[in-house]
Amino acid sequence: MIQNRKTVSVNGRTYAWPQAPLVVVCCDGSEPAYMDTARSQGLMPYLDRMIGKGENRLGLCAMPSFTNPNNLSIVTGRPPAVHGICGNYLIDPETGREVMMNDPKWLRAPTIFAAFQKAGAKVAVVTAKDKLRLLLGKGLVFDGSAICFSSEKADKATLAENGIEDARQLTHMKVPDVYSAELSEFVFASGVALLKSMRPDLMYLSTTDYIQHKYAPGTPKANDFYAMMDRYLGELDAQGATVVIVADHGMKDKHLSNGEPDVLFLQDALDRKFRAGQTKVILPITDPYVVHHGALGSFATVYLYGPKPEDVTSFIAGQPGIDVVLARKEACVRFELPEDRMGDLVVVSGGPTHSKVIGTSRDKHDLSGLSEPLRSHGGLSEQEIPIIVNRKTEGLPASLRNFDAFAIGCNHIAAHREQAA
Repeated sequence: MIQNRKTVSVNGRTYAWPQAPLVVVCCDGSEPAYMDTARSQGLMPYLDRMIGKGENRLGLCAMPSFTNPNNLSIVTGRPPAVHGICGNYLIDPETGREVMMNDPKWLRAPTIFAAFQKAGAKVAVVTAKDKLRLLLGKGLVFDGSAICFSSEKADKATLAENGIEDARQLTHMKVPDVYSAELSEFVFASGVALLKSMRPDLMYLSTTDYIQHKYAPGTPKANDFYAMMDRYLGELDAQGATVVIVADHGMKDKHLSNGEPDVLFLQDALDRKFRAGQTKVILPITDPYVVHHGALGSFATVYLYGPKPEDVTSFIAGQPGIDVVLARKEACVRFELPEDRMGDLVVVSGGPTHSKVIGTSRDKHDLSGLSEPLRSHGGLSEQEIPIIVNRKTEGLPASLRNFDAFAIGCNHIAAHREQAA
């Protein structure tokens, strides 16, 4: 019963101690149609079994619908306005320089992992790309009760930095290429091995959306990925874990009928209208791994250095495929964003077919790595995500967010007849 279990409070939410190991899986870029299609084709029998004894719901991710803001929302239980990670890239408000937001110094809220470890829990975190590893592991002490590493640099893991020496030993798999489905498989295989050997109280498995960027739901490569994922989900379930599956964001086609990316090069358009140097477009999707998306997404922030905000707002709103243009304060209230880390305007694209993405200047985007028609994310149309639990739940609110994942697994499993606050 919950009243006899320890609770942990972090970032204004209270979590009951899980009665079984709790595994939260963040399947990067997993538009609900991926699993729906794979299940309809008989490719995910273990997931079907889990849903049969649990829950299959839809929820919304945080905005912008990008990887880093949503992973940090999931592991803090709160939106970017609280934890501060509003993208991969920003203008540093203190220096005025454009920088990556991968350094843990940008994280303003403690993670659920760190709070539970301080209370005596064992914690395991495995992420595909190393860009997330330091953020997810902030506050963890590697004293034997915590492990945190990435597939990308599993061979470089150390006891001091990751809580494990050379993480390849868990699965005896080679370190995969960063642009591969195997990078995610390494995450799942490591999670299964850690659940068996370490039996952590909390585990977080976060994949990469390489496949989702390249292949639509129901295509052979996508189906292969979800069949692989299903096998590992079955192994997690068989070990008696409570498993909560969410996504950090969805994914949509972002191309024209001829296969060319459907791009509004916003900086070029603003320079033509207001002259160069009068505005600055920042794309928070920008990160070191641009081969599969070319730094093109459906969310941007614009800094103004002279033009009237209302004039720029009116101009951008008139561009094809723009869904929303809001002043900073209004945007940060609506999208739960940190006001000091956004530009003067926030722009969200998509249009009637959800296909429009935003670029800066045409000559600043290298699209040579796009071997398939562009698929990307960032906008409102990529907010819908799956929320799947392998246990019956009770007391769930009607509207769910992906960052409710740990609260669901801790507080809302049906066997727990009383709820934490």
